[in-house]
Amino acid sequence: MTNIINVEKLADENRKPHKTKQVKIELGELTQHNIKQLKVLNRDIFPVLYNEKFYKDLLESGELCKLAYCNDIVVGTLCCRFDLSDNRRRLYIMTLGVLAKYRELGLGTLMLKHALKICEDDGNVDSIYLHVQIDNYTALSFYKKFGFEIVSKAMDYYRRLEPSDAYLLERKFKKPLSNEQISTISPSTITNVN
Repeated sequence: MTNIINVEKLADENRKPHKTKQVKIELGELTQHNIKQLKVLNRDIFPVLYNEKFYKDLLESGELCKLAYCNDIVVGTLCCRFDLSDNRRRLYIMTLGVLAKYRELGLGTLMLKHALKICEDDGNVDSIYLHVQIDNYTALSFYKKFGFEIVSKAMDYYRRLEPSDAYLLERKFKKPLSNEQISTISPSTITNVN
C-alpha cells in the first residue's frame, strides 16, 4: 500500500510562502533482513523494552506486522496478533508508532487502516483493541477518531513507566463468536490471552 501526499512547509521562520513537496508513504514487510530496524524503531518510539521472543514471533506474523516507510526510510511500525478469549476472536495491536519527526504525515492512519482491513478481510473478528498509557492524549484522540472507546483502566499495566496505568481501548465489529464458530478457527492463528 503506497500513498503519495503533499506536505506544506514554511520557507523560513518569518512565515514566508509555503513550499509544497511530495512525500511517499507506504507499508512494507518485516523480514530477517530488517528486523534490526524494527528493534531500533521500537527502542526510539516506545518506552517499553521487548524481548527476543517478541521479535522472533513477529517474523512469523505475516500481514500482522508492517514497517512504515516515508520516502524509503523506515519510520514506523505496526505489530498485531490475533487472540481468543471469552469466546471472542480479536485483533490486539501490540505496537503502532511513528518516529516523532515523521508524525502527522498519515503514517499512523495508514497502519491503522491496514489493521482494520485485516479484520474486515478476515470476517470473523469481534473487535480490535490495544492499551494506551492514560496520559497519552495524542494517542487517545487518534484512536477515538477511528471509533475506539475506552472500555476499562488497567492499573499498573506499565511496570517501569509513570504513570503506570493504561486504558484498554476497543473498537467492536460484531457479536462474540458462538462455540460452533470457534471450533472452525485454525489454531495456528490464535494466541490465548488470560
